[in-house]
Amino acid sequence: MKLNYQEKEIEVKSGSVIKEVFAEEIKKAQIPIVACKYNNEVRSLLQVIEEDATVELIDLTQKDGMRIYIRGVLYIMAKAITKLYPEALLTVKYQLSNAMYCEIDNLKIDQAMLESIKQEMQRIVDQDLSIRKVKMTLEEAEQFYEKEDTLRGRIQINSAAEYGASLYYCEDYFDYFFGVMPITTGLIKIFDIEKYTEGFIIRYPNRRSPMELGKFVETKKLASTLEEYEDIYNLLGITTVYKLNKELEKDKAKDAIVLSEALHEKKIALLADKIAKDRNVKVVLIAGPSSSGKTTFAHRLGVQLRLNGIKPVTISVDNYFVERNQNPKDEFGNYDFECIEALDTKLFNDHLVKLLNGEEVEMPTFDFKVGTKKYEGNKLKLAPDEVLVIEGIHCLNDKLTEAIPKSQKYKIYISALTVLNIDYHNSISTTDTRLIRRIVRDNQYRGYSAKHTIKTWYSVNRGEEKYIYPFQEEADSMFNTSLIYELGVLKKYALPLLKEITREDPEYAEATRLIRLLSYFHEIPSDEIPKTSLLREFIG
Repeated sequence: MKLNYQEKEIEVKSGSVIKEVFAEEIKKAQIPIVACKYNNEVRSLLQVIEEDATVELIDLTQKDGMRIYIRGVLYIMAKAITKLYPEALLTVKYQLSNAMYCEIDNLKIDQAMLESIKQEMQRIVDQDLSIRKVKMTLEEAEQFYEKEDTLRGRIQINSAAEYGASLYYCEDYFDYFFGVMPITTGLIKIFDIEKYTEGFIIRYPNRRSPMELGKFVETKKLASTLEEYEDIYNLLGITTVYKLNKELEKDKAKDAIVLSEALHEKKIALLADKIAKDRNVKVVLIAGPSSSGKTTFAHRLGVQLRLNGIKPVTISVDNYFVERNQNPKDEFGNYDFECIEALDTKLFNDHLVKLLNGEEVEMPTFDFKVGTKKYEGNKLKLAPDEVLVIEGIHCLNDKLTEAIPKSQKYKIYISALTVLNIDYHNSISTTDTRLIRRIVRDNQYRGYSAKHTIKTWYSVNRGEEKYIYPFQEEADSMFNTSLIYELGVLKKYALPLLKEITREDPEYAEATRLIRLLSYFHEIPSDEIPKTSLLREFIG
């Protein structure tokens, strides 16, 4: 067989294993190599070579590599807890800062317990035990789980999971995990476990510093918002995709939709009431990462503000870019339109102060083709019952509105904070939900392919990490725009777009991963969705 590796062609025997063929590269690598891309699909290092292929080794500096490392950490943690506390009902909940928040539902967690778990995890790592994958059909998995009553239905056994089920075995421990796993426990060298609120966090490195423990920055407001939605969905009895699908099989899709939409409406109304009570507030600032639903949220908040006797007036920050020849450039020599220095904050603040003082201001319109501001007679003056509503990437950064007193500002952070899990050990990334939303919206409104959206997603994430996430705890309120049923609706739109990406495309691995994620969801017809739903911003 012929392998294309780093633009060189290598001949190997059919039936060879990636781990053996690249043993020298894996051994010498300064950053641990945990998997490979085999014809643009993420595979284990135990991949058997049975066809000509292009191969890329994956280390911890790559997004797929870090996903696999985190999966390995969670697997080893679950194995350690099962050995020490066989009765423990472990739930992996959601990601925080370089850590995953977990709870044990039926046991009180204390420091002694966590220390025991950490020691057992270290023992498992030190033994460098092999982790092997056993793939089953859905029928085989169902029969297997009928005999095993210890896993709490963690595996997704439903007709939508067309890829079957894969269990990972290590010694006598088995568990289901969504995605590729490290081939040995010895690859997971850096981790820690700490008490956190009612549960604990399992910490790990990040891609930028893969050889050291990532810094844990406490985000109390974010964690509180996630926990609030977790509690609500617990009351609904829908905490996993499996349970959601079961509701759909009972023809209760409308109930899930109505309750999710009612929750949104209630939270937006409460936000508007809070803003209205503080008569000092004159500027409402809204920020959030891409595909959070900011446009629809701002509109629905405006409706609720009107019910409180307040008229919202929207200002677009996009009209306040600096002249093109003054715009900073990034490390690649391209214009950086996302940094705050790309905005004319001096002019923006001058206009805000004048508006809040009751003066009339001529608003600019930015011509993106020419790269300059134009004044076309668009004048604005605020009435006593009006407030400014401003939405943008930098709205939580006080530098954007530094001339406005804090008492006159109300900041809102919004994001699609997914709390629905695949099962008790496999969470769904908030970023994945937003990416699927964006793939659908980009195609619906901009004519972009899924390939284009996935290709540009890295730079979008980079901007969010630099300009949004560091300021999220500055928000006065947080709003979770996720809907418990949404991936079931988005599936119909996203799958055909993702399937257009071919094995020859670099984006194929990501497309395949998202296709498999969506395969777990029963499809929900879009005509069930209210016209006012935030989801309409993406599906039309």
